[in-house]
Amino acid sequence: MSTSTPPAFDPSDPLSLDTLLSDDEIAVRDTVRKFCAEHVTPYVADWFEIGDLPGARDLAKQFGELGLLGMHLHGYGCGGASAVHYGLACLELEAADSGIRSLVSVQGSLAMFSIYNNGSEEQKQRWLPGMATGELIGCFGLTEPDVGSDPAAMQTRAKRDGSDWILNGRKMWITNGTIADVAVVWAATDDGIRGFIVPTDTPGFAAHTIHHKLSLRASITSELVLDDVRLPADALLPEARVGFVGVVRDEDTHLPVPYLASLPTDLTGQPVMVLDPMLATGGSMTHTLGVLVDRGATDITVLCVVVAPEGLAALEKTAPGVRLFTAAVDERLNEDAYIVPGLGDAGDRQFGPR
Repeated sequence: MSTSTPPAFDPSDPLSLDTLLSDDEIAVRDTVRKFCAEHVTPYVADWFEIGDLPGARDLAKQFGELGLLGMHLHGYGCGGASAVHYGLACLELEAADSGIRSLVSVQGSLAMFSIYNNGSEEQKQRWLPGMATGELIGCFGLTEPDVGSDPAAMQTRAKRDGSDWILNGRKMWITNGTIADVAVVWAATDDGIRGFIVPTDTPGFAAHTIHHKLSLRASITSELVLDDVRLPADALLPEARVGFVGVVRDEDTHLPVPYLASLPTDLTGQPVMVLDPMLATGGSMTHTLGVLVDRGATDITVLCVVVAPEGLAALEKTAPGVRLFTAAVDERLNEDAYIVPGLGDAGDRQFGPR
């Protein structure tokens, strides 16, 4: 009887996770690790001490040469890498310093992805190739000083003036803000939350560095100020449209998930549809429906996967007459869920094919 010899214990990989990675994935990880060891780790303590990232634009270009900026996107100069490749790269950047990782992930996952996923073809061609090389830096303006990252309470406003848009407001804790060439700014309109591409040389736009941070010190963090910033109609991201209740799609399951955005004060007579893949007992949704009812909504539809009986009762009590379209994700849940065939088809009709 032969016995196999277990592999020698490697303290740098005690769970032998490397055995789960392909040679290509390991090569990407090791390339980023080597770069950080040579160009980041020796200097990061000094950057942390001064609370800044000198030479951030040059560093971004080096990341662009490595193919790290928007590496998970396809086309427009991006690498089309897998989620594993991207995750391994960010893991190594994070190991060097979280501020350095933030430079890369805000560029690729927030600024570039917003344009990639929501922009017109002209917008993608205009901005993404330069951002992929690091020649152009982007930032993402969502968080605000008074309400944080809560879109429902967003104070930044965009109003129409003829065919133009006029933006006013402030954004806070914005990575890359003072070195950015372009900002993706989210603002409340009469038609919900909309996304805008704002070149940072636009009159009325200003970015100020935030000092004396307690964390993410080896990074550039900024306040954005928009004072009557006038944008042409084509600055609007056409697919970034969030009304009473907007939708973010899960790329793995393609099930819509709830993203409560700008709720007008008065919803009287307005139809509202809410989507949630897993309501369970319905606690958070009960609160959501309570807000909708308080603002006058009476025509409410909820699409979800599972509602336990106690959750269903709570929802019906909060919003009498609410229409619930639900489906179980597993036969074992059938006895605790109300099943309606065609839930996915209903979502498709409302929000486009999965």
